[in-house]
Amino acid sequence: MRQANIFYRDKIAGVLTETDESEYIYQYDDSYIEDHSEEFITFTMPVRKEPYVEKRLFSFFEGLIPEGWLLDIAARNWKINRNDRMGLLLACCQNCIGAVSVQPIVEGNGE
Repeated sequence: MRQANIFYRDKIAGVLTETDESEYIYQYDDSYIEDHSEEFITFTMPVRKEPYVEKRLFSFFEGLIPEGWLLDIAARNWKINRNDRMGLLLACCQNCIGAVSVQPIVEGNGE
């Protein structure tokens, strides 16, 4: 299982999870729901308490991943398979252009 905190501007908006069954879940953070209910990360995923669940990485997050020659460079430098969309998202999208950023959650860091 891999996870990432999703930030909207400087606020944590929610958590994106790739399960061991290759399912993707996006869950808005409870405090974000309470304080920023009108500030959704994308029109296709308005703020709500229920998680979003898909068999493929959500289109919005796919759109953050580099394409073309930049994707080639990222895949080669980080040794990530081009088809590992979550891996590319975690590696390449920490400093995206725009309001959304992706911060990997590292497992087993002793906390």
